[in-house]
Amino acid sequence: MATPTARPFLKWAGGKAQLLDAFTARVPRELTEGTLPVFVEPFMGGGAVYFHFNSTFAFRECHLFDINEDLVLAYTVVKNNVSSLIEYLRDVEDEFLAKDDSGRKDYYYTIRDAFNREREEIDFTRYGDAWVERAGRFIFLNRTCFNGLYRVNSRGGFNVPFGRYKTPKILHEKVLSADSLAFRNTTIHLGDFMQAEPYIAEDTFVYFDPPYRPLNRTSSFTQYSKNRFSDEEQRRLAEFYARCDAKGARLMLSNSDPRNVDPDDTFFDDLYAGYRIDRVPARRAINCDGTKRGEVHEIIVMNYPPA
Repeated sequence: MATPTARPFLKWAGGKAQLLDAFTARVPRELTEGTLPVFVEPFMGGGAVYFHFNSTFAFRECHLFDINEDLVLAYTVVKNNVSSLIEYLRDVEDEFLAKDDSGRKDYYYTIRDAFNREREEIDFTRYGDAWVERAGRFIFLNRTCFNGLYRVNSRGGFNVPFGRYKTPKILHEKVLSADSLAFRNTTIHLGDFMQAEPYIAEDTFVYFDPPYRPLNRTSSFTQYSKNRFSDEEQRRLAEFYARCDAKGARLMLSNSDPRNVDPDDTFFDDLYAGYRIDRVPARRAINCDGTKRGEVHEIIVMNYPPA
């Protein structure tokens, strides 16, 4: 079981930290009894739910999946070689913070250009020494870019501009070390959510956190990779959810609630008819002005009665 101090080492749009209590209150009875030893998360993202659940419950093994190549690479480096990553980030942080505002901006774009340029040279399927530097650059960009966003263009190039922070914390050494320990019972996979199916069985608890269906045109964070997560993808996921249900696994899924803006929009109620759907409060940006945040509801879909 992971150390309780493990938590996300990245800023990540749509993070679930504020909903952890709501999720924990709705876990299946078998999980609290210790009879679901396998945890699977087909959309790894920032990892808040994984780190929380792996710190709370005694899983024998965990399997994390994501289609974001650099995210999977960074997680893998934290698992396999966290000491070298910490050393790299310490040097980068010292260099960056020693510069004035103009120098920091130039440094950021130098790192971003190198990060995008080397993309074609990295083998994302085979672990190598070059992974440490790339993971370090990925974390640096995440910690110093505008709003901690991850956004790429159609060619896969990271294109988020520089964020003006006075004293950004780039190296979180204790968090990285704790997360590396948490990964000891965990296998990290690069792939589409459907590739999780071989690891899902009757003894499995699965948490699905797909890219949320946007409530409006300005709230979309689905440009998470080069491919957008459309309504058709949401339907494909619902079919996969039903297949996992047929295997006897215990399933939890979260998503946005379109009825926040249109009470007649029953997209998810129709898609997951027959399953339990709870609506829980969350604070999210609800219009194009990201500084204006309000309480909305999000949905939690379960195929079991909560404990």
